[in-house]
Parts: sequence; structure tokens; C-alpha cells
Amino acid sequence: MIKSVPANQLWFQNSLVTIRVSMSDGQDGISVLEHRVPYGFSPPLHLHRAEDEVLQVLEGEFRVKVKDQEHRLGAGDVLLAPKGVPHTYRVESVQGNRCLTITVRGDFERFVRAVSRPAERSELPGPAGPPSADAIQALRMREIITLAIYIAPGMQPWQGSCHAGRRHDSTDSS
Repeated sequence: MIKSVPANQLWFQNSLVTIRVSMSDGQDGISVLEHRVPYGFSPPLHLHRAEDEVLQVLEGEFRVKVKDQEHRLGAGDVLLAPKGVPHTYRVESVQGNRCLTITVRGDFERFVRAVSRPAERSELPGPAGPPSADAIQALRMREIITLAIYIAPGMQPWQGSCHAGRRHDSTDSS
């Protein structure tokens, strides 16, 4: 018997995304996306031009960089990546990770939908790599996204030291 895959599941880069709350479900445009991500995965350093991103770790460990600050996050931890601030993460758990991203206005959700493909099964896809520069440019031209892939001059994703904590945002000084 073949199991059907829910329509709200997408293969986004090397992850399985489940749209738990869509921007169109309510009046405020809130999106809650659940990500299942494999060990070692790290998206390019990037920023969101029009919306903050809240990351809540459900399972596993992440190493997260927001601007020039590094954080190690585990299950239950929450981090705010403010709009306009470069950030990235790397999955540190061998078993992979599961997390939620929460945004408003729908830009990130539209980006995920535009560069993803429907999941063929409710598990991680094979390695796909990031969207091509041409795909990103096409999305920008159609104004589907305001998420911009951004490499900060002289900024390496993993410079500096990591520290632990329960809640993190870009104003943490610890």
C-alpha cells in the first residue's frame, strides 16, 4: 500500500518542510514551518529583508550565527534573527534536527514554496544543494521573495566561539 504524502510537505533544499500554519490561514500572515534537516546541513549566510525570523529547536543541536555572534541551540531553545541581519546555521546532531521557523508577512513561506518541490515521501530528500543563482534572481525579479542570499565582506560563517543558553537574540551579550 502506498502512503500519500500531505500536500503541506515540501522538499526544500536538503530538508523536509511541513507547513504547520500558512500565511493564508489567519489575518496576520503568520507562517509556522517545521523543518527536518540532515546532519551537517548549512544554508548560505543570508538575510530576510522584510521580516524577523524566530527559530525554535524541537530536536537536536544547531550551531547558529547571527551577524557576528554564535550560539549553540538545543531542544527547547529559541533564537530571533532580526530582519536585515545576516544569519546561518549548521546542524550539529548526527541524527539531524527538527525545528520551527516563525515569520510574518509570508515572504519566507513564499520563498520556500517557490524553490521547493512537493515531497514524494514524508522523509528527507536526497542531497539537492541550494537553489541556483538563476533561480534566486528569477524569484527576485517576480518579487516573490525579499529573502536575499548575502555574503558579508570579510565575514566567515563560523568565526569566534560558541556559547550555550536557553533564549538567544541579536542583543545577547553573553
